[in-house]
Amino acid sequence: MRKIKIISLLITLLFTGNILFAQTVDEGKRFLYYERYNSAKDVFNRLLSANPNNVDAAYWLGQTYLGEEDSVSAKALYQKTLNANPNSPLMLVAMGQIALMEGQKQEARNRFETAISLTKGKDYNVLNAIARANVDARNGDATYAIEKIKAIPENKRTAEMWTTLGDAYRKLTDGANAQLSYQSALALDPNYARASFMIGRIYQTQGFSQEPYYMKYYTEAISKDPKFAPVYYWLYNYYYTRDVNKSREYLDKYIAVADADSKNCYYQASILYASRQFQQAITKSNECIAAGGQNPYPSLYGLKAFAYDKLGDSANAKTFFEMYFQKQKPEKLESGDYATYGRVLLKFPGNEATAATYIQKAITLDTLEANKIEYITSVANNYLAAKNYNEAANWYARLFAIKKNVTKTDLYNAGYNYYRAGNYKTSDSVFNLYKQKYPEDMIGYYYGAINKANIDSTSALGLAIPDYEKIIQLASASADTARAKAQLITAYNYMINYYYNVKKDKAMAITYNDKILAVDPTNAQALANRDALNKQPKVKVDDNKTKMKTDTSKEKVTPTKAKVKDK
Repeated sequence: MRKIKIISLLITLLFTGNILFAQTVDEGKRFLYYERYNSAKDVFNRLLSANPNNVDAAYWLGQTYLGEEDSVSAKALYQKTLNANPNSPLMLVAMGQIALMEGQKQEARNRFETAISLTKGKDYNVLNAIARANVDARNGDATYAIEKIKAIPENKRTAEMWTTLGDAYRKLTDGANAQLSYQSALALDPNYARASFMIGRIYQTQGFSQEPYYMKYYTEAISKDPKFAPVYYWLYNYYYTRDVNKSREYLDKYIAVADADSKNCYYQASILYASRQFQQAITKSNECIAAGGQNPYPSLYGLKAFAYDKLGDSANAKTFFEMYFQKQKPEKLESGDYATYGRVLLKFPGNEATAATYIQKAITLDTLEANKIEYITSVANNYLAAKNYNEAANWYARLFAIKKNVTKTDLYNAGYNYYRAGNYKTSDSVFNLYKQKYPEDMIGYYYGAINKANIDSTSALGLAIPDYEKIIQLASASADTARAKAQLITAYNYMINYYYNVKKDKAMAITYNDKILAVDPTNAQALANRDALNKQPKVKVDDNKTKMKTDTSKEKVTPTKAKVKDK
């Protein structure tokens, strides 16, 4: 009897062990669903150690690598497994996914279609894998993904498959069908938190006004499965620039359910930075780097660079930006990284060309007009502080191509700084734009006149005359009497100079001088000019030729030139 019990026990253990072994891939997939990548890798690696040809384990280990954005490891694993299993549909799909990520669309499609052919289109996991590959890859075809999921009978689709379908519709920005697909996943598995989470994502893309709706679904995802880490991470990021205390709260919840990882240490340092505890963020980053061994999380170096920049330590900011740009993958660098590094480099002479390249990269990468404006303005202000007026103007002028509505201030900043740099022709071009956009504003004509007066320094061509005439017209009708008076006097003085010295028209010079005295009877220069202009010429007798000549050598008319003060 005892022997029978022992045999029975062994059979039970063997049977149970087979069930556990069969469930191990699902266990790893579950960790992957929670984005617990280290735990998922442990499971799949353990399976592959037991059986190197376990295609399912290899496929999902590669998906875990891709989740960590390690496409190099995923590709090496998939290629090795495919070499050992050349007719494996799942490995053909896996290598098709890699080809798609590398931009080889036709190669990817060929592999996908071969996998479908080998399974006669009846392996629904293969169809789902093809759909997921096309959703996840930037070069993926969302319509093709939808086609593959729809090839699976509805009564055979899992919650994961319905969610993949929703992701494909979302990639096509078809929010209505995406939500219907996610709801189908929830009808099948009411606790499938990712479906609720993704419905929330749909509403969030519609703008801040939809906050009650997307927060409802995020909260719902948490209530369905409190271990679903991605929603906590999303909320940590969402509140990062809105409410640092809430952000910290969700980060703590994320870390509580996530795998231990050097990235988590970075997030903790990042929260200190968001709280404006810049020195503490640097100290925490140093701890994280030390704990990271030979390969610390690259963003830690960027965080230190940003923190040093906030502390006004440009030398250390430059040092750690250099390290960050060396260690971080280029595709992970963001517009703010390029912009801030570029601004830091501008503080060190000799780095202007590199700085301009980085800032232009930031402008190209960023999709928000407000951010582009901030990048450009900060660089312009930097040049302005260094009194490099021409470069300041060049950067201010870049706003013209960025802003939907170019303002008076934008035009003035560019035009005025070109003027300060002595670049009168370019300044005049900018103020021509000013006049076109704001034809009733004297500023455009005022600087147009001054620029032309500098270009035509002898007034021989009279280039400034039309602008000064417009100033007289506008100032005469202006309700701002003090400003109008100053502008009129400037314009009249130019006219006196032009008519007296260039056109030799003394009568017109007197007319404009009288106009000055009409608005400012005590104007000392105008009074002096009046005496000189109205003085009767002396008659000299030439004893040799007995001719009368008009001696005007004593007349002296000195029109006041326009002066521009730095503003």
